[in-house]
Amino acid sequence: MATDVVVLRHGSAVEASSCKAGPGYASPREAMAGPKEALLYVTCLYTGTGRQKPDYLATVDVDPTSPTYSTVIHRLFMPYLGDELHHTGWNSCSSCHTDPSAQRRFLIVPGLVSGLIYVVDTKTDLKAPSLHKVVESEEIVQKTGLAFPHTSHCLASGEIMVSCLGDKNGNAKGNGFLLLDSEFNVKGRWEKEGHSPEFGYDFWYQPRHKTMISSSMGAPATFTKGFNLEDVSNGLYGRHLYVYNWPGGELKQTLDLGNTGIIPLEIRFLHDPSKDTGFVGAALTSNIVRFFKNPDDSWSHEGQKLRGGPHRMQMSLDGKRLYVTNSLLSSWDCQFYPEIMEKGSHMLQLDVDSENGGLAINPNFFVDFGAEPDGPSLAHEMRYPGGDCTSDIWV
Repeated sequence: MATDVVVLRHGSAVEASSCKAGPGYASPREAMAGPKEALLYVTCLYTGTGRQKPDYLATVDVDPTSPTYSTVIHRLFMPYLGDELHHTGWNSCSSCHTDPSAQRRFLIVPGLVSGLIYVVDTKTDLKAPSLHKVVESEEIVQKTGLAFPHTSHCLASGEIMVSCLGDKNGNAKGNGFLLLDSEFNVKGRWEKEGHSPEFGYDFWYQPRHKTMISSSMGAPATFTKGFNLEDVSNGLYGRHLYVYNWPGGELKQTLDLGNTGIIPLEIRFLHDPSKDTGFVGAALTSNIVRFFKNPDDSWSHEGQKLRGGPHRMQMSLDGKRLYVTNSLLSSWDCQFYPEIMEKGSHMLQLDVDSENGGLAINPNFFVDFGAEPDGPSLAHEMRYPGGDCTSDIWV
Protein backbone atom coordinates (compact mmCIF):
# COMPACT_ATOMS: atom_id res chain seq x y z
CA MET A 1 0.00 0.00 0.00
CA ALA A 2 1.46 3.32 -1.04
CA THR A 3 2.10 6.03 1.49
CA ASP A 4 2.54 9.77 1.47
CA VAL A 5 2.92 12.49 4.06
CA VAL A 6 0.79 15.43 5.10
CA VAL A 7 2.50 18.27 7.02
CA LEU A 8 0.79 19.99 9.96
CA ARG A 9 1.56 23.32 11.57
CA HIS A 10 -0.07 24.84 14.62
CA GLY A 11 0.67 27.26 17.43
CA SER A 12 3.97 28.78 18.48
CA ALA A 13 7.02 27.59 20.37
CA VAL A 14 7.30 27.95 24.13
CA GLU A 15 10.07 27.37 26.61
CA ALA A 16 10.91 23.84 27.77
CA SER A 17 9.73 22.83 31.23
CA SER A 18 12.03 21.85 34.06
CA CYS A 19 12.69 18.15 34.55
CA LYS A 20 13.16 15.75 37.44
CA ALA A 21 14.08 12.10 37.73
CA GLY A 22 10.91 10.47 36.40
CA PRO A 23 10.57 7.93 33.55
CA GLY A 24 11.91 8.58 30.09
CA TYR A 25 14.14 11.48 29.22
CA ALA A 26 14.24 15.22 29.90
CA SER A 27 14.46 15.98 26.17
CA PRO A 28 14.77 14.30 22.76
CA ARG A 29 18.48 15.18 22.75
CA GLU A 30 18.92 13.33 26.05
CA ALA A 31 17.00 10.37 24.60
CA MET A 32 19.36 10.26 21.61
CA ALA A 33 22.25 9.81 24.04
CA GLY A 34 20.41 7.04 25.92
CA PRO A 35 21.48 3.39 26.04
CA LYS A 36 21.42 1.32 22.87
CA GLU A 37 18.40 -0.93 22.51
CA ALA A 38 18.83 -4.59 23.50
CA LEU A 39 15.23 -5.84 23.27
CA LEU A 40 12.16 -5.16 21.18
CA TYR A 41 8.58 -6.10 22.05
CA VAL A 42 6.64 -7.04 18.91
CA THR A 43 2.90 -7.71 18.57
CA CYS A 44 2.35 -10.91 16.61
CA LEU A 45 -0.94 -12.17 15.21
CA TYR A 46 -2.61 -15.46 14.52
CA THR A 47 -5.95 -13.68 14.13
CA GLY A 48 -7.09 -13.97 10.53
CA THR A 49 -4.49 -16.56 9.56
CA GLY A 50 -6.81 -19.54 10.00
CA ARG A 51 -4.71 -20.83 12.89
CA GLN A 52 -6.80 -21.12 16.05
CA LYS A 53 -4.17 -19.68 18.35
CA PRO A 54 -4.10 -16.48 20.40
CA ASP A 55 -2.06 -13.46 19.39
CA TYR A 56 1.09 -12.85 21.41
CA LEU A 57 3.76 -10.35 22.37
CA ALA A 58 7.20 -11.49 21.21
CA THR A 59 10.44 -10.41 22.85
CA VAL A 60 13.16 -10.11 20.19
CA ASP A 61 16.86 -9.95 21.10
CA VAL A 62 18.45 -7.04 19.18
CA ASP A 63 21.78 -7.00 21.04
CA PRO A 64 24.48 -8.01 18.50
CA THR A 65 26.76 -9.18 21.34
CA SER A 66 24.15 -11.64 22.62
CA PRO A 67 24.21 -15.37 21.71
CA THR A 68 20.46 -15.16 20.99
CA TYR A 69 20.75 -12.07 18.76
CA SER A 70 18.13 -11.80 16.01
CA THR A 71 15.80 -14.39 17.58
CA VAL A 72 12.52 -14.46 19.49
CA ILE A 73 13.45 -15.27 23.08
CA HIS A 74 10.00 -15.13 24.70
CA ARG A 75 6.33 -15.22 23.72
CA LEU A 76 3.52 -13.92 25.92
CA PHE A 77 0.30 -15.40 24.57
CA MET A 78 -2.94 -13.57 25.26
CA PRO A 79 -5.72 -15.55 27.01
CA TYR A 80 -8.29 -15.23 24.20
CA LEU A 81 -8.59 -15.74 20.46
CA GLY A 82 -9.32 -13.09 17.85
CA ASP A 83 -7.74 -9.99 19.39
CA GLU A 84 -5.93 -8.51 16.36
CA LEU A 85 -3.19 -6.97 18.52
CA HIS A 86 -2.20 -3.78 16.80
CA HIS A 87 -0.59 -0.67 18.30
CA THR A 88 0.88 -0.52 21.79
CA GLY A 89 1.87 2.22 24.22
CA TRP A 90 3.23 2.78 27.73
CA ASN A 91 1.56 3.57 31.03
CA SER A 92 4.10 6.37 31.48
CA CYS A 93 6.76 7.93 29.27
CA SER A 94 8.76 11.13 29.01
CA SER A 95 5.53 13.09 29.53
CA CYS A 96 5.81 11.91 33.16
CA HIS A 97 9.50 12.76 33.49
CA THR A 98 8.78 15.42 36.12
CA ASP A 99 7.08 12.81 38.34
CA PRO A 100 9.74 10.76 40.18
CA SER A 101 7.06 8.37 41.46
CA ALA A 102 6.03 7.31 37.95
CA GLN A 103 7.48 4.20 36.29
CA ARG A 104 7.55 3.00 32.70
CA ARG A 105 6.50 -0.47 33.68
CA PHE A 106 3.32 -1.49 31.87
CA LEU A 107 2.82 -1.88 28.12
CA ILE A 108 -0.74 -1.16 27.00
CA VAL A 109 -1.75 -3.68 24.32
CA PRO A 110 -5.20 -3.11 22.75
CA GLY A 111 -7.03 -5.83 20.86
CA LEU A 112 -8.36 -3.91 17.87
CA VAL A 113 -11.09 -6.42 17.02
CA SER A 114 -11.82 -8.01 20.41
CA GLY A 115 -12.06 -4.66 22.18
CA LEU A 116 -9.99 -5.99 25.08
CA ILE A 117 -7.07 -3.98 26.43
CA TYR A 118 -4.20 -5.98 27.93
CA VAL A 119 -1.84 -4.48 30.48
CA VAL A 120 1.55 -6.21 30.33
CA ASP A 121 4.15 -6.02 33.10
CA THR A 122 7.59 -5.56 31.54
CA LYS A 123 9.53 -4.58 34.66
CA THR A 124 9.43 -7.81 36.67
CA ASP A 125 11.29 -9.57 33.87
CA LEU A 126 12.28 -7.45 30.87
CA LYS A 127 12.94 -10.48 28.71
CA ALA A 128 9.78 -12.35 29.73
CA PRO A 129 6.86 -9.90 30.21
CA SER A 130 3.75 -11.14 32.01
CA LEU A 131 0.06 -10.29 31.87
CA HIS A 132 -0.91 -7.87 34.65
CA LYS A 133 -4.55 -7.03 33.89
CA VAL A 134 -7.27 -7.29 31.24
CA VAL A 135 -9.60 -4.33 30.73
CA GLU A 136 -12.79 -6.01 29.56
CA SER A 137 -14.48 -4.83 26.38
CA GLU A 138 -17.92 -5.12 28.00
CA GLU A 139 -16.94 -2.63 30.70
CA ILE A 140 -15.54 -0.20 28.13
CA VAL A 141 -18.73 -0.39 26.04
CA GLN A 142 -21.00 -0.09 29.09
CA LYS A 143 -19.26 2.99 30.50
CA THR A 144 -18.29 4.79 27.30
CA GLY A 145 -19.95 3.16 24.28
CA LEU A 146 -16.50 2.76 22.72
CA ALA A 147 -14.98 -0.26 20.99
CA PHE A 148 -12.15 -1.17 18.59
CA PRO A 149 -9.28 0.36 20.65
CA HIS A 150 -6.31 1.42 18.56
CA THR A 151 -3.66 3.90 19.78
CA SER A 152 -2.71 4.46 23.43
CA HIS A 153 -0.66 7.31 24.91
CA CYS A 154 0.28 8.00 28.50
CA LEU A 155 -0.58 11.41 29.92
CA ALA A 156 1.42 13.51 32.37
CA SER A 157 -1.46 13.04 34.82
CA GLY A 158 -0.77 9.30 35.02
CA GLU A 159 -3.87 8.47 32.98
CA ILE A 160 -3.83 6.51 29.72
CA MET A 161 -5.74 7.70 26.67
CA VAL A 162 -6.80 5.27 23.93
CA SER A 163 -8.37 6.12 20.60
CA CYS A 164 -11.33 3.86 19.79
CA LEU A 165 -12.54 3.57 16.22
CA GLY A 166 -16.22 2.82 16.61
CA ASP A 167 -19.04 1.35 18.66
CA LYS A 168 -19.46 -2.35 19.46
CA ASN A 169 -21.07 -2.93 16.04
CA GLY A 170 -18.21 -1.30 14.16
CA ASN A 171 -20.02 1.91 13.30
CA ALA A 172 -17.63 4.83 13.05
CA LYS A 173 -20.14 7.22 14.60
CA GLY A 174 -19.41 5.65 17.99
CA ASN A 175 -15.68 6.45 17.94
CA GLY A 176 -13.86 8.62 20.46
CA PHE A 177 -11.17 8.61 23.14
CA LEU A 178 -11.11 6.34 26.18
CA LEU A 179 -9.51 7.36 29.47
CA LEU A 180 -8.06 4.81 31.91
CA ASP A 181 -6.76 5.82 35.31
CA SER A 182 -3.30 4.88 36.56
CA GLU A 183 -4.69 1.57 37.87
CA PHE A 184 -6.21 0.85 34.43
CA ASN A 185 -9.81 1.38 35.48
CA VAL A 186 -12.23 2.83 32.94
CA LYS A 187 -12.81 6.53 33.74
CA GLY A 188 -14.86 7.58 30.73
CA ARG A 189 -14.33 9.51 27.52
CA TRP A 190 -11.74 12.24 27.06
CA GLU A 191 -13.45 14.47 24.49
CA LYS A 192 -16.30 16.73 25.50
CA GLU A 193 -19.82 15.53 24.75
CA GLY A 194 -20.72 16.35 21.18
CA HIS A 195 -17.08 16.74 20.16
CA SER A 196 -16.38 13.24 18.81
CA PRO A 197 -14.86 13.04 15.30
CA GLU A 198 -16.65 11.47 12.35
CA PHE A 199 -13.96 8.78 12.02
CA GLY A 200 -11.06 7.79 14.25
CA TYR A 201 -7.63 6.19 14.08
CA ASP A 202 -4.37 7.60 15.47
CA PHE A 203 -3.67 10.68 17.60
CA TRP A 204 -0.81 12.72 19.05
CA TYR A 205 -0.96 15.52 21.56
CA GLN A 206 1.40 18.50 21.66
CA PRO A 207 1.03 20.02 25.16
CA ARG A 208 3.35 22.97 24.52
CA HIS A 209 0.93 24.15 21.86
CA LYS A 210 -2.21 23.03 23.72
CA THR A 211 -3.21 20.88 20.77
CA MET A 212 -4.19 17.30 20.00
CA ILE A 213 -4.69 16.06 16.42
CA SER A 214 -6.41 12.82 15.42
CA SER A 215 -6.74 11.05 12.08
CA SER A 216 -9.59 9.16 10.43
CA MET A 217 -9.09 5.78 8.80
CA GLY A 218 -12.65 4.49 8.54
CA ALA A 219 -15.47 2.43 10.01
CA PRO A 220 -14.26 -0.83 11.64
CA ALA A 221 -17.18 -2.72 10.11
CA THR A 222 -15.76 -1.71 6.74
CA PHE A 223 -11.96 -2.10 6.97
CA THR A 224 -11.97 -5.31 9.05
CA LYS A 225 -13.62 -7.09 6.12
CA GLY A 226 -10.86 -6.14 3.70
CA PHE A 227 -10.34 -3.22 1.36
CA ASN A 228 -12.80 -2.21 -1.35
CA LEU A 229 -12.00 0.95 -3.31
CA GLU A 230 -15.71 1.69 -3.69
CA ASP A 231 -15.94 2.08 0.09
CA VAL A 232 -13.68 5.11 -0.20
CA SER A 233 -15.86 6.83 -2.78
CA ASN A 234 -18.95 5.87 -0.75
CA GLY A 235 -17.66 7.79 2.26
CA LEU A 236 -16.89 4.81 4.48
CA TYR A 237 -13.29 5.97 5.00
CA GLY A 238 -12.15 9.23 6.53
CA ARG A 239 -10.39 12.11 4.80
CA HIS A 240 -10.14 14.56 7.68
CA LEU A 241 -7.81 15.58 10.48
CA TYR A 242 -9.39 16.72 13.73
CA VAL A 243 -7.80 19.47 15.84
CA TYR A 244 -8.65 19.55 19.55
CA ASN A 245 -7.61 21.90 22.30
CA TRP A 246 -5.44 20.14 24.87
CA PRO A 247 -6.26 19.02 27.45
CA GLY A 248 -9.79 20.40 27.25
CA GLY A 249 -11.16 17.92 24.71
CA GLU A 250 -13.05 20.38 22.55
CA LEU A 251 -12.99 19.91 18.77
CA LYS A 252 -11.76 23.23 17.39
CA GLN A 253 -11.09 22.56 13.71
CA THR A 254 -11.65 19.92 11.04
CA LEU A 255 -9.14 19.77 8.19
CA ASP A 256 -10.54 18.31 4.96
CA LEU A 257 -7.80 16.67 2.89
CA GLY A 258 -10.01 16.66 -0.18
CA ASN A 259 -11.84 14.06 -2.21
CA THR A 260 -8.64 12.55 -3.64
CA GLY A 261 -8.59 9.14 -1.95
CA ILE A 262 -6.28 10.22 0.89
CA ILE A 263 -6.86 8.23 4.09
CA PRO A 264 -4.90 9.84 6.97
CA LEU A 265 -3.26 7.36 9.32
CA GLU A 266 -0.38 7.77 11.83
CA ILE A 267 0.39 11.20 13.28
CA ARG A 268 3.75 12.38 14.65
CA PHE A 269 5.01 15.79 15.69
CA LEU A 270 8.67 16.72 15.32
CA HIS A 271 10.91 15.39 18.08
CA ASP A 272 11.66 18.90 19.25
CA PRO A 273 8.64 19.51 21.53
CA SER A 274 8.84 23.26 21.03
CA LYS A 275 8.26 22.99 17.28
CA ASP A 276 4.81 23.45 15.77
CA THR A 277 5.14 21.00 12.88
CA GLY A 278 3.92 17.42 12.50
CA PHE A 279 3.40 14.77 9.87
CA VAL A 280 0.60 12.38 8.93
CA GLY A 281 1.15 9.21 6.96
CA ALA A 282 -1.61 8.81 4.38
CA ALA A 283 -2.77 5.74 2.47
CA LEU A 284 -3.87 5.44 -1.17
CA THR A 285 -1.70 8.32 -2.36
CA SER A 286 1.22 8.50 -4.76
CA ASN A 287 4.11 6.16 -4.01
CA ILE A 288 7.01 8.22 -2.62
CA VAL A 289 9.43 5.84 -0.86
CA ARG A 290 10.01 2.11 -1.31
CA PHE A 291 12.62 0.14 0.61
CA PHE A 292 14.88 -2.66 -0.71
CA LYS A 293 12.82 -3.20 -3.88
CA ASN A 294 13.98 -5.55 -6.66
CA PRO A 295 13.44 -4.94 -10.40
CA ASP A 296 11.03 -7.91 -10.57
CA ASP A 297 8.73 -6.23 -7.98
CA SER A 298 9.82 -8.59 -5.18
CA TRP A 299 11.54 -7.84 -1.86
CA SER A 300 14.72 -9.53 -0.70
CA HIS A 301 17.17 -9.88 2.18
CA GLU A 302 20.65 -11.16 1.34
CA GLY A 303 19.29 -13.00 -1.69
CA GLN A 304 16.27 -14.40 0.15
CA LYS A 305 12.94 -13.33 -1.30
CA LEU A 306 10.70 -11.73 1.28
CA ARG A 307 6.94 -11.86 1.56
CA GLY A 308 4.76 -8.78 1.51
CA GLY A 309 6.12 -5.25 1.90
CA PRO A 310 7.38 -3.08 4.78
CA HIS A 311 4.84 -1.45 7.05
CA ARG A 312 5.72 -0.72 10.69
CA MET A 313 9.04 0.98 11.43
CA GLN A 314 10.90 1.80 14.63
CA MET A 315 14.01 3.96 14.73
CA SER A 316 16.69 3.52 17.39
CA LEU A 317 17.03 6.40 19.84
CA ASP A 318 20.33 7.46 18.30
CA GLY A 319 18.84 7.41 14.80
CA LYS A 320 21.28 4.82 13.46
CA ARG A 321 19.16 1.66 13.19
CA LEU A 322 15.72 1.24 11.64
CA TYR A 323 13.65 -1.88 12.40
CA VAL A 324 10.93 -2.90 9.96
CA THR A 325 8.05 -5.40 10.09
CA ASN A 326 5.59 -6.15 7.30
CA SER A 327 2.07 -6.84 8.57
CA LEU A 328 -0.62 -4.15 8.42
CA LEU A 329 -4.01 -5.67 9.25
CA SER A 330 -4.82 -9.36 8.93
CA SER A 331 -7.78 -8.88 6.57
CA TRP A 332 -5.70 -6.56 4.35
CA ASP A 333 -2.64 -8.82 4.53
CA CYS A 334 -4.81 -11.68 3.30
CA GLN A 335 -6.02 -9.57 0.39
CA PHE A 336 -2.80 -7.88 -0.71
CA TYR A 337 -0.09 -10.27 0.50
CA PRO A 338 -1.68 -13.74 0.79
CA GLU A 339 1.74 -15.39 0.95
CA ILE A 340 2.50 -13.95 4.37
CA MET A 341 -0.76 -15.39 5.70
CA GLU A 342 0.52 -18.83 4.76
CA LYS A 343 4.23 -18.42 5.45
CA GLY A 344 4.42 -15.59 8.02
CA SER A 345 6.07 -12.19 8.02
CA HIS A 346 9.55 -10.85 8.78
CA MET A 347 11.50 -8.34 10.77
CA LEU A 348 14.56 -6.59 9.33
CA GLN A 349 17.05 -4.00 10.55
CA LEU A 350 18.51 -1.28 8.35
CA ASP A 351 21.65 0.66 9.20
CA VAL A 352 21.13 4.41 8.83
CA ASP A 353 23.94 6.70 7.72
CA SER A 354 22.81 9.72 9.71
CA GLU A 355 25.71 11.89 8.49
CA ASN A 356 25.86 11.22 4.75
CA GLY A 357 22.39 9.76 4.22
CA GLY A 358 21.38 6.35 2.96
CA LEU A 359 20.17 2.99 4.25
CA ALA A 360 21.80 -0.43 4.17
CA ILE A 361 20.27 -3.75 5.21
CA ASN A 362 22.02 -5.39 8.14
CA PRO A 363 22.87 -8.88 6.79
CA ASN A 364 23.23 -10.28 10.31
CA PHE A 365 19.72 -9.46 11.48
CA PHE A 366 16.66 -11.29 10.18
CA VAL A 367 13.72 -12.60 12.20
CA ASP A 368 11.49 -14.98 10.25
CA PHE A 369 8.07 -15.23 11.90
CA GLY A 370 7.27 -17.98 9.45
CA ALA A 371 9.43 -20.25 11.61
CA GLU A 372 7.50 -19.74 14.87
CA PRO A 373 6.90 -22.91 16.95
CA ASP A 374 3.09 -22.62 16.68
CA GLY A 375 3.13 -21.79 13.01
CA PRO A 376 3.72 -18.67 10.88
CA SER A 377 2.51 -15.42 12.46
CA LEU A 378 2.17 -11.76 11.46
CA ALA A 379 4.50 -9.22 13.11
CA HIS A 380 3.33 -5.63 13.52
CA GLU A 381 4.13 -2.96 16.17
CA MET A 382 7.55 -2.69 17.90
CA ARG A 383 8.46 -1.07 21.24
CA TYR A 384 11.70 -0.69 23.21
CA PRO A 385 11.49 -1.28 26.99
CA GLY A 386 13.12 2.12 27.55
CA GLY A 387 10.81 4.06 25.25
CA ASP A 388 11.09 5.14 21.64
CA CYS A 389 10.59 8.02 19.27
CA THR A 390 7.11 6.89 18.16
CA SER A 391 5.56 6.81 21.63
CA ASP A 392 7.31 9.34 23.89
CA ILE A 393 5.86 12.83 24.26
CA TRP A 394 7.44 15.76 26.10
CA VAL A 395 5.40 18.30 28.06
